[in-house]
Amino acid sequence: MTSNHVIHLENLQFNYYEKHILSFEHLTIQSGESVFLYGPSGSGKTTLLNLLLGVHLPTSGRALVLGQELASLSLRDRDHLRGEKMGAIFQSFNLIPFLSVEENILLPLQMNAERRNKVHNLHQELETLLDHLNIKKLRNEKAMHLSVGQQQRVAAARSLIGSPELIIADEPTSALDQEHKEAFIKLLMKEQARTRSTLIFVSHDQTLKHLFERNIDLTKINQIYTHKAEDEL
Repeated sequence: MTSNHVIHLENLQFNYYEKHILSFEHLTIQSGESVFLYGPSGSGKTTLLNLLLGVHLPTSGRALVLGQELASLSLRDRDHLRGEKMGAIFQSFNLIPFLSVEENILLPLQMNAERRNKVHNLHQELETLLDHLNIKKLRNEKAMHLSVGQQQRVAAARSLIGSPELIIADEPTSALDQEHKEAFIKLLMKEQARTRSTLIFVSHDQTLKHLFERNIDLTKINQIYTHKAEDEL
């Protein structure tokens, strides 16, 4: 694996009990890419994200993320890798409702000392994110009082604090209309470029493809899905 590969999957299989879920011959994602990963329900989107985050381990084959062979890491080490070098935005956002916007954003730094130590000027980093994501006036608001769009931007700021090397977004725009979806993605990609992170954005909504520099159709590369489709012909 070359040093500019953030993701490298090779002959990877993932089974849930006896059910085959994922099968990849080869997949690489380079450092700094913005990637749109799409496919219908059942194509393996969420399962793949859980593999990349180290929540699941492959049944066989290789899964290297940020230079680490996930199968060789303990659960604690995978948690540490995720906390230090990854940022995640989920469909449900997972904000702590009774904490303020600022407190929610700073949580990853409180939970991971290495990520906190990478921030040279915490005040400046926080102010930049609040400003660029248009949530500066909300910094003291409790998360429970925010609109869906505001929660989304707070979740993005939380994933970006500390400049993680890999940002994974799982259907974070599903509750928004088209105009707000595109506006959010443009803000997210602006911050991704600033922090020089790699972005993997997962959705079933193919109208968003044009916003990304690379598109990956899971129905074409997940061999479990492609073989299933061929069998149904």
